[in-house]
Amino acid sequence: MPGSCLQTKSHTIIQMKARVFYTLFFLNAMLYFASCNFIKENDPMHDPGEEIAEAEMEFAAAAKSKGIAEAFYLFADDSAVIKRANDTLIKGKENIKLYYERTVNKKAQVTWSPDFVSVSADGTLGYTYGNYVWKVPGDSGKITEHRGVFHTVWKRQSDGSWKYVWD
Repeated sequence: MPGSCLQTKSHTIIQMKARVFYTLFFLNAMLYFASCNFIKENDPMHDPGEEIAEAEMEFAAAAKSKGIAEAFYLFADDSAVIKRANDTLIKGKENIKLYYERTVNKKAQVTWSPDFVSVSADGTLGYTYGNYVWKVPGDSGKITEHRGVFHTVWKRQSDGSWKYVWD
């Protein structure tokens, strides 16, 4: 019988060590994953304003390389709204794309760059403004140029990217 008592104590000690190991492993894993999120949110190198400025520049580059309709479609939130001539509101990314596929807009070229970026305290919304130049070739080949100021509102998406909700 003395041998079975040692086996029971030995088995109990092994079980306790295993519980401690798994508990420490679990706590360590939780701390690791929590710290990854904490570091990203509080990392001074992680600047939502810079992310929005970068998204704005990628948007402008896409308008040049892929065309205006495609760029406005790619960078639009599903519920995006744009305000255009005579205070017309175009709602939804599909309708925005259709608007820009119209004949006059197919030939147009637009360039812009943000002069100002601001982000909400929680990092989920931001806005930009700056100057744009819109060039539309006429039937005779003469280019009509329009200059103005744009204002875009950006919303962080669930995947961390930024899409505009207002332009």
